[in-house]
Amino acid sequence: MKDQGMVPLFYHADIEVAKKVVQAIYNGGARLLEFTNRGDYAHQVFAELYRYTAKEMPELIMGVGSVTDAGTASLYMQLGANFIVTPVLREDISIVCNRRKVLWSSGCGSLTEIARAEELGCEIVKLFPGSVYGPNFIKSVRAPQPWTNIMPTGGVSPDPENLKAWFTSGAYCVGMGSKLMLKDEKGNYKYSEIETLTKSTLAYINELHS
Repeated sequence: MKDQGMVPLFYHADIEVAKKVVQAIYNGGARLLEFTNRGDYAHQVFAELYRYTAKEMPELIMGVGSVTDAGTASLYMQLGANFIVTPVLREDISIVCNRRKVLWSSGCGSLTEIARAEELGCEIVKLFPGSVYGPNFIKSVRAPQPWTNIMPTGGVSPDPENLKAWFTSGAYCVGMGSKLMLKDEKGNYKYSEIETLTKSTLAYINELHS
């Protein structure tokens, strides 16, 4: 996650649309993707998408977000998920992920939650919603806990000033959804623009890391 610096995330119920979105992200240089569990039969879409990317985009590492219980985490791991992201701190999820040594990122909103997540084995904490806390929250947390790796999600945009604020405050990486997954006025994804924006965003993050 740190090498890429950004975790693109999205959900769509139509598998063909999902394939095109992932292809655009992949063409833009991303090799890490979070598919969010936010709709009926989302696991079925993920299963087909995972098989597709394993064949067509073998370098892609695909995980699942918006997971809120151990059963759902186990289901997605069985379908091939390489990592699990949660919006909240759930100890039951930590147990099933640790048992299979699958990376999990716990949603946290306080220093106490962050400390507990780390005690449970969480290596990368998800700060959610990032727009509520802001970059200064990360800076404040890392003052007494410089070892803490934080990924803000929600409120992160590809705007250079926004990215610079997060990374200079100590963000380990960022999660980016709607601000990256551009759509037209009818709600249709703009694939070529998503590809271009992914490429430019990754390039700027790389500059910030250099």
